[in-house]
Amino acid sequence: MRQFKKISVIGAGAWGTALAQVAADAGRDVTIWAREPEVVESINATHENATFLSGVELDRGIDATADLAGAANADALLIVTPAQFVRATLKEMEPHLVPGTPVILCAKGIEQRTGSLLTQVLAETVPQATAAVLSGPSFAREVAMGLPTAVTLACADETLGHALAEAIGSRTFRPYYSTDLTGAEIGGAVKNVLAIACGVVEGRKLGASARAALTTRGFAEMTRLGLAFGARRETLAGLSGLGDLILTCNSPQSRNMSLGIALGEGKSLDEIMGARNSVSEGVHTATALAELASAKGVDMPIAQAVAAIVTGRMEVDEAMVALLSRPFRAEGD
Repeated sequence: MRQFKKISVIGAGAWGTALAQVAADAGRDVTIWAREPEVVESINATHENATFLSGVELDRGIDATADLAGAANADALLIVTPAQFVRATLKEMEPHLVPGTPVILCAKGIEQRTGSLLTQVLAETVPQATAAVLSGPSFAREVAMGLPTAVTLACADETLGHALAEAIGSRTFRPYYSTDLTGAEIGGAVKNVLAIACGVVEGRKLGASARAALTTRGFAEMTRLGLAFGARRETLAGLSGLGDLILTCNSPQSRNMSLGIALGEGKSLDEIMGARNSVSEGVHTATALAELASAKGVDMPIAQAVAAIVTGRMEVDEAMVALLSRPFRAEGD
């Protein structure tokens, strides 16, 4: 089986930092790239990412760097920059990548400008790379602290997927490998948008019954879109789909759900985003998702409502009325 001694994590937000810790726990030599000099200094000097994951002690063997070309020299790369910055980061790395290097996409989103899935972005910018997708129910702080977590690691080459799972897996971090990249990607992107909707329900104090209904109908939307793109139903019902949806729609630890809560409480999107140093991927994905669904002829009323709210085309109450006024229909539709 192929060996992965050196792993680089590109992006030092909370999730990237957690994955660097995961790879170090698995016995790999780990480099983490950060754009912010203060993050590099903090990780190297104090073994803590004080900016994005404060209070979590990191493995002392993790080496932080601002040198993207140097970080690209690894046996495998985990790309953990926000989805809207993946293309620019990959373009910058492309001249330094060895052909065939596995590039594991860990951001959960759809490129807003083009409507592309991130595997499509990778194929366009770094065609010599081998794509994989890591997605599933996981909060960065819990993962970094070594709490039990299971995720999906998707790769078209099953043997390589198995090897990558072995390379980063441990007693507390369990990657289940799959060959369905599309299903893993769509689950991760759609759940962020649905988590905003569930947050709005919570912020408006509409009750647990309403949140359960929205989560379930949201899963139906995720499944319809995934199947339209050729994803497998079992992937969408697995860790990277339903599993991640359950997590992010039921905990304010989710950046997207907490943003939705604030919207439901009456705060403006600008006010919410201005107070954060982290990215809520669902805000940027919502409009791309709504356009993608329309282009495919897939009915996704909840996703469309979130897109209308975050773009200012509808107020929260107006969007809720529109959803609740839809015609009655069979549950399987």
